[in-house]
Amino acid sequence: MEEMYVKRNIMCIDLKSFFASCECVERGLDPFKVPLVVANKTQGNGAITLAVTPALKSQGVPSRVRLFDIPKNIKYEIVPPRMKLYINKSKEVVSIYLDYVSVEDLHIYSIDECFLDVTDYLTFYKKSDYELAEEILKTIERKTGLTATCGIGPNMLLAKVAMDTEAKKHKNGIAKWTYDDIPEKLWTIKPLSKMWGIGPRMEKNLNILNIYSIGELAHTDKNMLKDKFGVMGLELWNHANGIDLSRISDFKIQPKDKSYSHSQVLFKDYDGNNVKLIIAEMVDVLASRLRASKKMTSVIGFGLGYSKNVQGGFYHSIKLDSPTDSSKEIINICFLILDRYYNNLPIRKVSISCGGLTKKAGVQLNLFESIEEKEEEVKINDAIDNIKIKYGKNSIVKASSLLEDSTEIERNKKIGGHHE
Repeated sequence: MEEMYVKRNIMCIDLKSFFASCECVERGLDPFKVPLVVANKTQGNGAITLAVTPALKSQGVPSRVRLFDIPKNIKYEIVPPRMKLYINKSKEVVSIYLDYVSVEDLHIYSIDECFLDVTDYLTFYKKSDYELAEEILKTIERKTGLTATCGIGPNMLLAKVAMDTEAKKHKNGIAKWTYDDIPEKLWTIKPLSKMWGIGPRMEKNLNILNIYSIGELAHTDKNMLKDKFGVMGLELWNHANGIDLSRISDFKIQPKDKSYSHSQVLFKDYDGNNVKLIIAEMVDVLASRLRASKKMTSVIGFGLGYSKNVQGGFYHSIKLDSPTDSSKEIINICFLILDRYYNNLPIRKVSISCGGLTKKAGVQLNLFESIEEKEEEVKINDAIDNIKIKYGKNSIVKASSLLEDSTEIERNKKIGGHHE
């Protein structure tokens, strides 16, 4: 059992009210004093806020809320989202992290949250992990104007939960947990959905078993949890006991050679049928990039992330007999992986990658294609690519892009899911 409790020095750093803070920094405002909301006003009072400043949070306004749900007696300014600004700010912060650790010891969890494994750097900096966290957070604020919070733990799980549940309560924004803190800090977490990785649906399932706190979950028979929830039941038990064997290096799933990748977070649950439209649209983007750079791919990677309520997902790759830049061939491979590994859960994320890149050679044929068919496909693809380059991505789209489940037309107008 002792080997289950790995001892690393992991930091989980979150940029506080990131989008709203970026807007305040650009305007020379203090996010802790100015009530500001980031939202698309063109969607009316039903628009969902992307972020609110700490000044509004202190008045009870949550980060994600519809504008009409903000109390009428609270005055605030609404600003539209600017994804280019947020991406550039995020890059600035990531460059600061890379001043302290190598890329192998950094995991970018989201645009405003990262994990750092500083285990092998403490001797070099002659600092404790807590002291190094203080320095990094001060550097972020000095160089970018942004405020961050940090959880420190012996593994990624405890660092994340320390950040989520305690760090914001401290003046310097830092909380450190050890395995000795598990009974007092981890086991007392309730409701269950406050714990990283437990969504509302799983919380209801656990409540039916009379499990209402992380401590109760930790003391539940793990074999019973496995019988009820499969492998996820064992993971729940491990996490409730502070056990997490994952390493930052586990998340470096990209092939070592250069690759093109594309991922999309969906704004509603998709199933195995309507997600095929999204896959086809994403492959078209990747295949177009391949052709524009005169590259071909020989390794297709495909993965799905499931809804927050169920968690999990999969990622698998297939090596091709011969390289391709054909949308049709790449789509077929993605569908093959989908049919083989998808288990009928609600889908919220799609990831596709094209690796094993080589310079484009002559037309590759298989036994079921004629040279005429292949040449016709090449001509059509080239024509579509040229039109999009000259007149814009939405100048020519497939008829399927007009379907309700399509995201292509709207996505082509945006960066990171939002207008520039």
